[in-house]
Amino acid sequence: MEPSAAPIRIFIGYDPRERAATNVLIDSLYQHSSLPLAITPLVTPQLENQGLYRRERDPKQSTAFSFTRFLVPHLCSYGGWAIFMDCDMLCRGDIAELWQARDAAYAVQCVQHEHVPGETVKFLGEVQSAYPKKNWSSLMLLNCERCTALTPDYVNTATGLELHRFHWLAGDHEIGALPDRWNHLVDVQPAPDASAEQGGPTLLHWTLGGPWFREQFAMGGVLAAEWYRARDDAMGLWD
Repeated sequence: MEPSAAPIRIFIGYDPRERAATNVLIDSLYQHSSLPLAITPLVTPQLENQGLYRRERDPKQSTAFSFTRFLVPHLCSYGGWAIFMDCDMLCRGDIAELWQARDAAYAVQCVQHEHVPGETVKFLGEVQSAYPKKNWSSLMLLNCERCTALTPDYVNTATGLELHRFHWLAGDHEIGALPDRWNHLVDVQPAPDASAEQGGPTLLHWTLGGPWFREQFAMGGVLAAEWYRARDDAMGLWD
C-alpha cells in the first residue's frame, strides 16, 4: 500500500463528446477531497501514441474509454492501488473515504449492480448492451499488483465481455463489493432523497447520458439541477 503522503491515483475515462462531464467531475473530486489527488484522464489518442492502445472501434463500444480503463494497472507499473471511474459521474463527498476501503484480500472492488437494461439505446443513439456484471467496471478500486493479466496485449485482443466480466481474474472471489453509494445509477435506480452528508449516494453516475448533452438536459431531474450547480461552481459563475 502506498505511503500515506502519496496522492490518491484516479484515472477517468475520457470521451471527447463528454468533455464538460469530465471537467465537472474533476472539480467535484478536488472540491470534496480531504487528501491530495493525482487525476489522469485516459485520452485514447495519447494511449495510441504510446503504442498501448491499438484496438479498432467495436460496434458495441459506446464510449472511447470502454476498453482503455483496463490499461490502468499497466500505467501504474502493476504496483499500488488506483481508482478508475467513468467520466459521466459527479462526486458529492470525500473520495478519500473510498480510498480507505481498499482491501488487500481483493484484486478489484466495485459496486456490484444487478442492472438489466430495459432500453436498447442510450445517449446519442449508442447501443445499450446487456451482460452480467453490467456497470461493475464503471467504478473500480484496483489492486494493481494483482491485475498483471491486464497486459496491453491482452487489453487489445480480449473481447469486451472478457474484459468487463472480469475473466482476467482467477474467479469472482477476487472481486470485493463496495456500498451502493459509490456508484448510484441515475434514472436506473430509485432517485436518492438525501445528500451524501445525510447518507445519500456519494458518486452519481449518469450511465444513460447526462445533462451535458443538449438532448438530455433534464436527465435525472433534481440531480440534473445539482450537476448544473456543480458546473457553475467550477466555472466561477455565482448568483
